[in-house]
Amino acid sequence: MIDNITYDGSVRGHRRAEHRLRARVRTVAEAYALLAPSLAGFLLFLVAPIFGVAALSLFDWNLMGAPSFVGLDNYRELAADPEVWRAVLNTIYYVVLNIPAQTVLALLLALALNRRMRGGKALRVVFVLPWMAMPVALGIIWSWVFDPRYGVVNQVLGTVGIDGPNWLTDPAWAMPVIASVNVWQYTGYTMLILLAGLQAIPHTLYEAAAIDGTTPVQRFFTITLPLLRPSLFFVLVTNTIGSFQIFDTVFVMTQGGPGGATDVLNFHIYQQGFQLFRSGYASALAMVLFALILLVTAAQFLYFRKRTVYDFS
Repeated sequence: MIDNITYDGSVRGHRRAEHRLRARVRTVAEAYALLAPSLAGFLLFLVAPIFGVAALSLFDWNLMGAPSFVGLDNYRELAADPEVWRAVLNTIYYVVLNIPAQTVLALLLALALNRRMRGGKALRVVFVLPWMAMPVALGIIWSWVFDPRYGVVNQVLGTVGIDGPNWLTDPAWAMPVIASVNVWQYTGYTMLILLAGLQAIPHTLYEAAAIDGTTPVQRFFTITLPLLRPSLFFVLVTNTIGSFQIFDTVFVMTQGGPGGATDVLNFHIYQQGFQLFRSGYASALAMVLFALILLVTAAQFLYFRKRTVYDFS
């Protein structure tokens, strides 16, 4: 009798385990079925091109004849090319100009709009409108604005007796102008992300800190900034990646000039691949850009990994 009970219990336990296993397999299968369209797009349009560019970087190909295998010759050539290093430094210079200014300005706007104020929603729309515009169209407009003879900027400076420079043909000013245009365009988007992060911080934390007698500056550095790190992490990573890939504004406003002062990596890749028809060399340059972005993004992940709080409870 006891043996029968033990046998029945083991059978029922085995059936329950089998049922749980089937349910788990079914759940995983349903999850993969739902993920399949996005996963296919990710593999087809992101992962596969990366491997394709990496393979093409080992060849010499002019887009017409048969590609010839050259191994690492493209990488040896770019390592010895001073124009490539100039493009790398120009790209880093642009990122350094763009990211801090954009982030600080967006944070100040988010802090201002986080307060209850009349017309706050309308201001959010106004600040985001430049982000919705096409960079090529904005580049043309800002080229007119910074025109040395007829541009609005020099006209305004002239009214106060200042002789404005040739903004886009002066090597000292061309890159700051490019950066300022992109700061103007993308600050509104960054502000929206940071504003959402500010609104997710519980107001009770500020009330408790105010009762303890803290100043607004102390509350910003002890409450706002630490709890805003998830949003800061997101905007810094995405904006840094986008900044390393700057192309349209440079293409429209300066064409990499004057004298290569705005010749960034992405524009250099375009020149090598689509003007000089050196697809293999351009692919090698693209892999350098990919490695540079990967390195900076990994550094950001390591920095924010132990400094970010996601649970506000």
